Amino acid sequence: MTYMRGTLIRNTTATRINHWITGACFVLLMLSGLSMFDPVTFFLSGLFGGGQSTRAIHPWIGLVLVLSYCGLIVQFWRDNLPSRDDWAWMKAFGRVLVNEEEGVPELARFNAGQKFVFWSMTLLIPVLFATGIVIWDVYFSPYTTIETQRIAVLTHAAAASAAILVWITHVYAALWVKGSMRGMTQGYVTPGWAWRHHRKWLRRLVAAGSRGPTPRSGGRARGP
Repeated sequence: MTYMRGTLIRNTTATRINHWITGACFVLLMLSGLSMFDPVTFFLSGLFGGGQSTRAIHPWIGLVLVLSYCGLIVQFWRDNLPSRDDWAWMKAFGRVLVNEEEGVPELARFNAGQKFVFWSMTLLIPVLFATGIVIWDVYFSPYTTIETQRIAVLTHAAAASAAILVWITHVYAALWVKGSMRGMTQGYVTPGWAWRHHRKWLRRLVAAGSRGPTPRSGGRARGP
């Protein structure tokens, strides 16, 4: 991909592919999981070829999700470490909601809301994986008891519900903040966007004489 002159590289091609694989897996898991959650939503199993197919496919998609999300953890855990700016940002959250960024503290690569999404999923996905293994009858039923499976089912449903709420928050925020989606679909943002939302990140790029992460997979940045 060739980036436009005067833009900043927000996410490399490899990062974006990793993100969208994770997102696609989550949506598929949400739909297939809901189809098995209640008779009212069973019609969603038609998207996967019926009830039996859904039951068979669901855990394998979960495995792909775990592996894909591990890739995001490796790339982003440092940028998501808590900082003093997070508390200041949360105190100014009312201004953020109405897109009045004046007076909001300068931020590095991610704000407190983005960090919340990252660490929430980092906690919830392992819980979903562990409980999913316990209730994966075709392979693990001989090694668990009915009581253990019941607890695992309840925990799995609760963690899935929490993960869906976090995902909705993530999608809403990405759509609400103009220009954010472009950073994950096309890989770049404008200097104006960076100055308004992630000023410390922009200052760090300027100080380093960089336009952002080095593009991969054929990515090429053009111009200073």
